[in-house]
Formats: sequence, C-alpha cells, structure tokens
Amino acid sequence: MPKEPTYSDERFWRKLGRFARKAGKQVVEKALILYYAAQSPQTPAWAKTTIYGALAYFILPIDLIPDFIPVAGYTDDLTTLAAAIAVVAVAITPEVKAQARQKLNDWFGEAAALTLEESEARSSDSPQGQ
Repeated sequence: MPKEPTYSDERFWRKLGRFARKAGKQVVEKALILYYAAQSPQTPAWAKTTIYGALAYFILPIDLIPDFIPVAGYTDDLTTLAAAIAVVAVAITPEVKAQARQKLNDWFGEAAALTLEESEARSSDSPQGQ
C-alpha cells in the first residue's frame, strides 16, 4: 500500500519557495501565518492539528483543483488556508503576524507586507473584528 503524503517543514518551504509568485500573495500570506502559528509553543495541540492538515493539503501535489491550472489553480488552497485561519484565529498572535509580515516582505517587497497590515486594520474595523 503506498504511503500517504504528509506535512513536513521541508516540503512546505520547498513548495512555497518554488511557487510563491505563481500562487500569489494571498495564498503565501495565509500559508505563512499558519506555519508560524504552528511553530509557536503557545498554539494548542488541537489548533496545530488543524494547521498541519491545511498545510498538508497545500503541499500535496494532487488536490481538488490542480495548481497548474491558470487563475483557478490555487483557489482551493486559498479556501482551505483561509478556513483554517478562521478556525484557529485564537492562535494567531501579533508575533505570528509579524513573522509572516517579515517573510512576505522578504519575498514580495514592503508593499505586500503593508497590504497585510491594511487587511488587519480593515478586519478590526468590521463588526466581526470587534
């Protein structure tokens, strides 16, 4: 019976490094937030399970919408990562966001990191963010 692919840090960084620009800032941002939340010792085990499930889906070569399909290829990944963020929001600390922002800045430039800050500000202004 073939071994089922699982999450590993090495596979995560390899896929993110190879496909960051193609996947786009939104996918990368969410993947980084989840990755750094999983690395935090303050993140509860139940949240890490959810995070690693979402990250495993992201790195799997086969998923609902194949990544090589233009425009739509990373839609399922983005949806999965966003859903995981919503579930584990309690584990996403300012430190986690800062780590993700720094890496996003390294890869996409300062404008991308500022976009992350703007989206955080908008969500805190919305009725759900209060």
